[in-house]
Amino acid sequence: MRQAMIFAAGLGTRLKPLTDTMPKALVPVGGQPLLYHVVMRLKDAGFERIVVNVHHFADQIIDYLHANGNFGLDIRISDERERLLETGGGIKKAMPLFDAESPILIHNVDILSNLDLKSLPMDAPLLVVSERQTKRYLLFDDDMRLQGWTNIETGELKGPVANSHQPSAISQLKRLAFSGIHVFHPSLAPLLDDWQERFPIMDFYLSACATHLIKGYEAPDLCLLDVGKLDTLDQAEKFITNNI
Repeated sequence: MRQAMIFAAGLGTRLKPLTDTMPKALVPVGGQPLLYHVVMRLKDAGFERIVVNVHHFADQIIDYLHANGNFGLDIRISDERERLLETGGGIKKAMPLFDAESPILIHNVDILSNLDLKSLPMDAPLLVVSERQTKRYLLFDDDMRLQGWTNIETGELKGPVANSHQPSAISQLKRLAFSGIHVFHPSLAPLLDDWQERFPIMDFYLSACATHLIKGYEAPDLCLLDVGKLDTLDQAEKFITNNI
């Protein structure tokens, strides 16, 4: 089964004042909500089951999906109205809604891209990455195996590299930016039991990569836009016209 999860529970504070009256997932771009664009791309790529987590204006998202007949898909709601669980906690809470034997494509609702979701490898834990400029990078070895994370402004390190005493080896690792799209593989599911209710998924990956293979995937000719701020909405209109 091809299944996916859309992170739609966030408060969308960077999109205020729009998100004072609606969830980020329903902010319109190109005449349709952000949620619509992600759902349709997943549907076009053959995904049959989608779990959407909700918190901020949760009823609006639920009503929107219901009004559209769940777009002909098996769409399930992971309800976080009592407490926002962050990305890792959101996945942990939603696990009973998935087929336990199949990988899960995780997609932020505010990410637009031209990524070919149909051909995305899903046979192992995978983080979609790119060379875009940022302050925070994931670090990979020559085999694209995740080794850690760094903030280039502060010099902070996380993951296995944080325990390395060889600065020259760290400098040889490839620095790539996370896209907000990743594959959670069932092989990692037992590790979730050791985590509390609320935690970031990247902290989980940076811990798990010490003992489990977690790879990075650089999609060819990837175009990606994070629609997280008001000043990106105009860019998003053009992006949808040109790339989706």
